[in-house]
Amino acid sequence: MQILVSGSLAFDRIMNFPGRFADHILPEKIHLLNVSFPVNGLQERFGGTAGNIAYSLALLGEAPVILAAAGRDFARYENWLREHGVSLAGVRVIPEEITASAYITTDMSDNQITAFNFGAMNHPSLYEPHHENPTEMLAIVAPGNLEDMVEYSRLYKKRGIRYIFDPGQSIPALTGDQLLEMTTGSFMLICNDYEIELIMKATKLSKPEIMERTQAVITTLGEKGAMLSTNGDDVAIPAVVPSRVEDPTGAGDAFRAGLIKGIVGGKDLVFAARMGSVSAGYAVEHRGTQEHHYTWEEFWERYRENFGPGDAW
Repeated sequence: MQILVSGSLAFDRIMNFPGRFADHILPEKIHLLNVSFPVNGLQERFGGTAGNIAYSLALLGEAPVILAAAGRDFARYENWLREHGVSLAGVRVIPEEITASAYITTDMSDNQITAFNFGAMNHPSLYEPHHENPTEMLAIVAPGNLEDMVEYSRLYKKRGIRYIFDPGQSIPALTGDQLLEMTTGSFMLICNDYEIELIMKATKLSKPEIMERTQAVITTLGEKGAMLSTNGDDVAIPAVVPSRVEDPTGAGDAFRAGLIKGIVGGKDLVFAARMGSVSAGYAVEHRGTQEHHYTWEEFWERYRENFGPGDAW
């Protein structure tokens, strides 16, 4: 089955400040803020919603197609994704732009100051999916270029392609009407507990009313796992206990990859969501969103440890 992953591609450039921001920012002078923080080097990691989801899907043996825009500096990231079997047929390179970048500075109290440059993400990817049988396709519309999010959801409904709507951090930039349109007719809506509240406020709909417009809703709850809601029934999906917690960033994208793998493998949504939980567990054990790795056998060993033998793959 062909998996389409639309969203963002970005470089995460991470810096650590060996001090505390609070010691250098004077509240009474905040209107005249002019500070400089010396940092202990810079780490560059590959990120973005589309890249993160596709990377974990590749670990699970899939070859997803990324639908996103990248810039003239994309070569290293491109090589990384190709090495892992990810298709870049849907990546549009914008020569006059650089790839979207997040510049993240963290102090000794884990406070962060982040600057995000959209760069190429300001441009739609303009990919036209091709497949003889739309039932052999599954898509996820993840946070990225807003035009892509709206247009791909419309295209998928027109073509009869199942899609997961994952608005995430793009919710504040979307209107209530857009959120309602993209939710209506989707195969699934997935977001965290805070985001579902934002969607209800923007659309003026209750959760039961949202449920009438999609087949399922998954609400992720961080270390508490997730809640799968279908036809008025709620099923708790426990979080997999990681061997260590290094960085929760990217766990949500890893969850989505495991979920998608289960769906395309013909598993029911409870089983697929549990696979998402296993995938997320690996992500939090490493700093960075594409630093985790595992074999197929290791994945299923961890699944059995947390959820029992269950159904064989």
